[in-house]
Amino acid sequence: MEALHQEVLRTDVAGMPLEWINYQEAVRLYYDERVAYTCGTPLYKVRGGVNAKTRQRSVIEINSIIATFGTNRGGPDHVPPLNNPTLFRRDQQLCLYCGERFRFSELSRDHITPISRGGEDGWNNVVTACRRCNNHKANRTPEEAGMPLIAVPFIPTHAEYIYLKGRRILADQMEFLSAHFPRSSRLRKQLEAQALLN
Repeated sequence: MEALHQEVLRTDVAGMPLEWINYQEAVRLYYDERVAYTCGTPLYKVRGGVNAKTRQRSVIEINSIIATFGTNRGGPDHVPPLNNPTLFRRDQQLCLYCGERFRFSELSRDHITPISRGGEDGWNNVVTACRRCNNHKANRTPEEAGMPLIAVPFIPTHAEYIYLKGRRILADQMEFLSAHFPRSSRLRKQLEAQALLN
């Protein structure tokens, strides 16, 4: 069934995005009575067993967004973990040196200031680069290599990070997530530009 592959956006009670979960995890949250409320579109119904006393079958309806009791994972100073898939999505699969778009398998993580020269492996010091540009830059800074960056790296907020981790995001989930992006968000501007093109 196609819908069972659609991930559910889990938030805290205040509506702050927390993570993507599959339908089994969503059912477990319902069973543990941790779901405060739901919003978004109905995705699917999960049917359970038949109650021996009432002879009624249990049914859990899963929506695209569920709010759960508990606390958010980090405050405003929380820095999401860095990994290549979210980095490549942040940079729209563009090499930030040559400006061309590549498949994930053709991309690499480049450290603007090389680690061997004191650079950190953090969001503000890494960009997406094609293998050719990364090899050409080698152990130099962009200035030393004569390879200016076409965009400045940034640390995504937690909501932006959740968006970057999403595989197949429904329209209502995207609307919900983008409402949590800062007004100055580069990702917000990218999405608005894509919407104008479509």
